[in-house]
Amino acid sequence: MKIAYPAPSLRLNRAFRRIAGRLIEFELLVTAGLLLASIIAALVIATGQTFPESVVLIGLTQAFLLLCFSMVLGLRDWNEDQILLPTATLLAGIGLVMIWRLAPGLRDFYGDIAHRHAVWTFVALTVLALVTFLPWRMHWLKHYRYSWLLLGLLLVGATMVFGIEQNGARLWLNLGLMQFQPVELLKILLVVYLATYLDDRRSLINTSYYLWGLRLPPLPYLVPMAIMWGLTVGMIIIQKDLGAALLFFSIFLAMLYVLTCQAWYVIAGLVAFVFGAAFLYPLFEYVQIRVDAWYDPWSDPLNRGYQMMEALYALAVGGYVGTGPGLGDPTTVPSSHTDFVFVAIGEELGMIGTLGVLACYMLIAVRGFQIALRTRDGFQQLLATGLTTAITIQALIITAGTINLIPLTGITLPFVSYSGSSLVVHFVMIGLLMRISATNKDPRVGS
Repeated sequence: MKIAYPAPSLRLNRAFRRIAGRLIEFELLVTAGLLLASIIAALVIATGQTFPESVVLIGLTQAFLLLCFSMVLGLRDWNEDQILLPTATLLAGIGLVMIWRLAPGLRDFYGDIAHRHAVWTFVALTVLALVTFLPWRMHWLKHYRYSWLLLGLLLVGATMVFGIEQNGARLWLNLGLMQFQPVELLKILLVVYLATYLDDRRSLINTSYYLWGLRLPPLPYLVPMAIMWGLTVGMIIIQKDLGAALLFFSIFLAMLYVLTCQAWYVIAGLVAFVFGAAFLYPLFEYVQIRVDAWYDPWSDPLNRGYQMMEALYALAVGGYVGTGPGLGDPTTVPSSHTDFVFVAIGEELGMIGTLGVLACYMLIAVRGFQIALRTRDGFQQLLATGLTTAITIQALIITAGTINLIPLTGITLPFVSYSGSSLVVHFVMIGLLMRISATNKDPRVGS
């Protein structure tokens, strides 16, 4: 029996058609590259500052590999989402350019942050490729649920015991060659475990009874909300981490809402969080410092309110169109490369630049929730919801903090802030979302 193979020309035409099927992603990647190149050109003209050769080499390698990555995705023909990768890449590129812009003014305190951030960006993109291409099944995440829970608890315990306290919060572990922020990895572990727990108990949680006109699930299944509330309050007390506590609780409420479609769960959860924070306010000085600096930064302009006052002045100087790349003075704001990188963007690129950054996060939110709506698998639906919420709510929390809408928290701006662990974890989230979005998976490894 003879086996017929497609002619070489036919195979080549099929490959070209598959690559052309991802033309939207390819064009968006090229557009993002041109936009970043224009910002870099304006910076060089304005300041005379040049990229170190190592950073240029890493950046060009990343751009080339991203285009190759897009073409390989086309050849595989799993039909993954074409918007997530260019959007996340644009945000990461803006972050890299801003870190390079800020590096000269911060070198005496932080060393060569531009080179380190470029290396971490390369590592993050490599991990993204591994998550996307390695032949593993999504349900392996569900199968090893208790392993992820145990790892998460160990990370929290290690941070509580061995963590390094910075700016009043115990968030970092010193691993010798680098410092690692366990709360970043804990986000993924928490989302995976909650997706598994809620999906396994979907029918029971949706079995309800009425009390005072409110639809309630069986009492034992209200316990997870109580545990999550206790965990968030515990994080505030022990780790002094207001931002992560609010983020984790928001992730849980979003996933619970998707499962039950009961808005009162979200309302009740937020009310409980506010009451918990209000209870802790008079008991812990670091909570008072954050709230007082938010409520009236001008009452202590040389100490507690200094950082926020400088941030608000910088945004005012930026106005609608900004001072121009390289023409501002963003390093006058403390932590301008981490907590306040959004302010640095606002000063030099103006309201237009900050709205562009926020639009990128909103685009990730829209695509992520669309992926969750389209998938037929309950676990993957909850997983996509949790991952999308983790990215977008974190961006909203830190952005609101830097413009003084809420008390400032110590979390990073996803993809943009200087933080290697944050960058890697958020690209892992993008890789997982792309894998969930694939509508033409190989059944041997796709589900």
